[in-house]
Amino acid sequence: MKYDVAIIGSGPGGYVCAIRCAQLGMKTAIIEKDKTLGGTCLNVGCIPSKALLDSSEHYHAAHERFAEHGIKISNLKVDLKQMITRKAGVVEQTVKGIDFLMKKNGIDVIHGYGSFIDAQTIKVDDNGTVSEVKADKIIIATGSTPITPPAFGYDGNRVITSTEALEITELPKSMVIIGGGVIGLELGSVYARIGTKVTVIEYMDSIIAGMDKDLGKELRRSLKKIGIEFKLGHMVTEVKGLKKSAKVSFKKRDTEDVQTVTADYCLIAIGRRAFTEGLNLEAVGITSDDKGRIEVDDHLMTNVPNIYAIGDVVKGAMLAHKAEEEGVVVAEYLAGQKTHINYNLIPGVVYTWPEVSGVGKTEAQLKEADVNYKVGKFPFKASGRARASMDTEGLIKVLADAETDELLGVHMIGARAADLIMEAVALMEFRASAEDMARICHPHPTYSEAVKEAALAATDSRAVHI
Repeated sequence: MKYDVAIIGSGPGGYVCAIRCAQLGMKTAIIEKDKTLGGTCLNVGCIPSKALLDSSEHYHAAHERFAEHGIKISNLKVDLKQMITRKAGVVEQTVKGIDFLMKKNGIDVIHGYGSFIDAQTIKVDDNGTVSEVKADKIIIATGSTPITPPAFGYDGNRVITSTEALEITELPKSMVIIGGGVIGLELGSVYARIGTKVTVIEYMDSIIAGMDKDLGKELRRSLKKIGIEFKLGHMVTEVKGLKKSAKVSFKKRDTEDVQTVTADYCLIAIGRRAFTEGLNLEAVGITSDDKGRIEVDDHLMTNVPNIYAIGDVVKGAMLAHKAEEEGVVVAEYLAGQKTHINYNLIPGVVYTWPEVSGVGKTEAQLKEADVNYKVGKFPFKASGRARASMDTEGLIKVLADAETDELLGVHMIGARAADLIMEAVALMEFRASAEDMARICHPHPTYSEAVKEAALAATDSRAVHI
């Protein structure tokens, strides 16, 4: 069958793009190599990790806070197998939802490994059963895969990635995590909260290095309270997977003094790379950069005019919501509409507890660009709502232009920061000022009042409650 659009990959970028294409009247097919739709995010990433994060946070609250709330529990235990079972149920329900959306929108789902024959023909290999899909336009949305250097000895048994970390059913006594980024810290917090001794080895001198430094400092302080040990400024030299453990050798940067630690598991979380294996890009002459990402123009078109690429396979933050927006942009561009993405206003989130989020420029970026800015901060410990819920860790930080007062960046760590950041995103989309943010009436008592107070602090130091 000939389609208007064929999309390779059914992650958030791919399936959202497919739905928008169908809504705009295009005959659409989506090709997926796995048995279930949803890609990494829904199956072995965003959704299952959040399910485990919530489960572990409930346990931690019961263990550490319930007594102070006047709730007494005896014989509190972790049933990791049940946590994994619940997680699997959440994933199954979510994936079935994508199946429903494909049927609802009249999108043909074709299972198998897609690769290019030519610019308008895709070979689909479903375990030896081969078919061809022809389409006027083709969109590559194949996502990313964990980076596993040979020296790190990835074996999927004791030296694992996030995929295997989401399937452990017996509580590890110890775990070494290589990498102090989002994935490592989220999964590290899951296991640390339920009793695993977690050690994080990070090459940089700070964690979540891509976010504002104040957030990294606050998060590190918080995670140390739940027992996570940090080895910052260290590099891993070798990892050996054993039958029931993993041996990790590492050293401080610029030294030769190698240390070794043995743990039940070693989780490699040093980032992800574009996944383009098997696509046969050479057949159509599609080019990629030195990191393996497919090169695209401002409309996400490759150097082959009818082929586009979105999400983790192109440059930019590897975020599900970024991929979704790019999928919509391509669909609407193909329909002749004028579309755009403001990449500066794509928020980043870390789903630890407290949560971390940020949008716009960091303070370090403003300094590097020689921008004259002002800062407003407000700590959650000064929030009545945060005190009521015992969530007093963290702060809100507002960065505004010193002359125009335009919001340049908003960064936060605290309860529900993942949701609170959208106020900043919305206001910054319309180029609002810190004064605008401060003048909005926020309900009392809420966590969102801290946003208002931080904006007031950035506006002539007018914060009321500090």
